[in-house]
Amino acid sequence: MKHRVVVLGAGYAGVYVAGNLARRLSPVDTEIIVVNAVPDFVERLRLHQLAAGQELETQQLADVFAGTGIRLRVARVTGVDPERQVVTVADADGGGELGYDTLVYALGSHVADSGVPGVAEHAFNVAGRPSALRLRERLDGLGRRGEGGSVLVVGDGLTGIETAAEIAESRPGLSVALVARGELGARLSAGARSHLWRACDRLGISVLEHTSVEAVEATRVLCADGTALASDATVWTAGFAVNPIAAAGGLEVTENGQIIVDRTMRSVSHPNVYAAGDSAYVIGDNGRPLPMSCASAGFTSMQALAAILAQLTGREIPRTKLVYLGNHISLGRRDGILQAVDDEGVAKPKYVGGRKAARIKAGILKVSLWANSHPTFGLPKRKRRLAAAPDASAEKAFA
Repeated sequence: MKHRVVVLGAGYAGVYVAGNLARRLSPVDTEIIVVNAVPDFVERLRLHQLAAGQELETQQLADVFAGTGIRLRVARVTGVDPERQVVTVADADGGGELGYDTLVYALGSHVADSGVPGVAEHAFNVAGRPSALRLRERLDGLGRRGEGGSVLVVGDGLTGIETAAEIAESRPGLSVALVARGELGARLSAGARSHLWRACDRLGISVLEHTSVEAVEATRVLCADGTALASDATVWTAGFAVNPIAAAGGLEVTENGQIIVDRTMRSVSHPNVYAAGDSAYVIGDNGRPLPMSCASAGFTSMQALAAILAQLTGREIPRTKLVYLGNHISLGRRDGILQAVDDEGVAKPKYVGGRKAARIKAGILKVSLWANSHPTFGLPKRKRRLAAAPDASAEKAFA
């Protein structure tokens, strides 16, 4: 009987793990099923560009997995029962249960409202393709009015900075402001922070530091100091949260719902469940938790892949790196910041800025998209035949 691996989520981490398992394991012995809520691969790192009005290439997961033997199930995950080793899903046909021998939990994260009233009803975000398109439609509407409009980006993390810069550059007729809870670019080096401020000045972005938002309304934002900020479109980027499904299913999780895993990305409470990407809480090589990021998704998925392969082939589990190297920040299409950090997560004095940083960031995104569009990096011909063959034919060919 085949060992069934079910991968929940087809983001950067899920596609990487599924594709490389298909590349390295025999389709005769292993069945790989990927469950994803939408039929396309969402290039989340570029959703702020989509919202600003740029066109992004859409990769259909059916095309991505064609010829690999990976089965795609377009469905929404509604529950996980690690005791019975089943996942419940909902789709156009009503859904049902899906059993597994090994589960890879890579459902990622979504925007967190942090309990602030009005965020869900009135704010936009760039955490998903539909929400990015809704923001784009709103910005288009403001542009059609002819008199411009005001855009307020709440959150001074990387997503907030990139979103504010992209909108300001792509839509110069709009007034863009960035609300920072603390000091803008506080985790950057002094030089990179100065570069960021110069970019905000160049793009006409107003920055409000040390400002806490207490409520979001349709046409304004209310701050803790009593200030009301007018806004025709409020974009919420103040943090991310994970799906509560893991906690509801009885997996051991952190306070925010991330699955607690050991050094091999294996759940500490259920050893046949692995987590990768934003869904995983893991201590990095520097003794600190890895932050939610695309870079962390890469390292955690590599370790999860190595551990699963070792488990299924009876080999010793290798240790891959679990590190956080730094931040790649785009500031529109022609500017950016590359900020490396040390082993303690503190910004190094030197940084790369300007067009060179923008080209490097664009290259990283291009390579990432290619890798996720070719998850098996080219299966050998014999393995492609096995992957495409029905079970009986595959067994015959293998024999």
